[in-house]
Amino acid sequence: MKRYAIFGQPVAQSQSPRIHAAFARQTGIALEYTAIESSPADFPKVLERFVAGGGAGGNVTMPLKETAFALCATLGERARRAGAVNTLTWNDGQWHGDNTDGAGLVRDLTGRHGLDLRDRRVLLLGAGGAARGVAPALLDAGVAQMYVVNRTPEKADALVDMLGLPRRVHSRYWEQLGELGEFELVVNTTSAGRGNNGNHALKLPFSITTSRTAAVDLNYGEAAIPFLAWARAAGCRDIVDGLGMLVEQAAEAFKLWHGVRPDTDPVYAELRGRHAALATAD
Repeated sequence: MKRYAIFGQPVAQSQSPRIHAAFARQTGIALEYTAIESSPADFPKVLERFVAGGGAGGNVTMPLKETAFALCATLGERARRAGAVNTLTWNDGQWHGDNTDGAGLVRDLTGRHGLDLRDRRVLLLGAGGAARGVAPALLDAGVAQMYVVNRTPEKADALVDMLGLPRRVHSRYWEQLGELGEFELVVNTTSAGRGNNGNHALKLPFSITTSRTAAVDLNYGEAAIPFLAWARAAGCRDIVDGLGMLVEQAAEAFKLWHGVRPDTDPVYAELRGRHAALATAD
């Protein structure tokens, strides 16, 4: 039986093992999928031990996506464009890296939520591995303009430079948010809702939204609560968390590993129901 895993820090609460177990049952493919905690510094040795134990591939979440990129001997086009890797495949004694985040996000927004992304003015909050993964796909989906804002301005500048579209993609300081006008799509890729950082998301100005704005958080569960609460208070028309994207990007990775794309709708429905039940219990 081949071994797969989700790598990150923290990663204990990840839904990826549950998702891939459901995909495996659905397709009749035998696999083992676990969650493995690692810091960026320890990641190379963690991967070595994983391969020695029969590891065949893995998904990568915060804060390891850019580290994973550097560890790969070969890269798919999506990973090259993103400068970040969220899907690893052990192939001929070396790691191959891909990035399914952007495809997963666009599929969730356009397919499940019926959003037309074309010609939208987009605000991308954050410039780390998650932002790098989704930015190229949003541009390919036809957004008109993208503004990247990050608390470390140099990272925003680096992402904009990497995308190489100076007429469509721009970097700004976090302090300038109130001066940027209105956006039809606001995408939060930061971890501001995790740990003790939740207040950051609440400080976003309402002036960046309209009654037509779609607000999207790549986080899900408790980590998404602060941003989604801000979006409701701001009167955004569409408010989406990252659970659907999580399922869709996982399906893309599953297809890369096993050659078949599972049906995501029943898995998403199960997870959404489970999260609703947990929220009610709380």
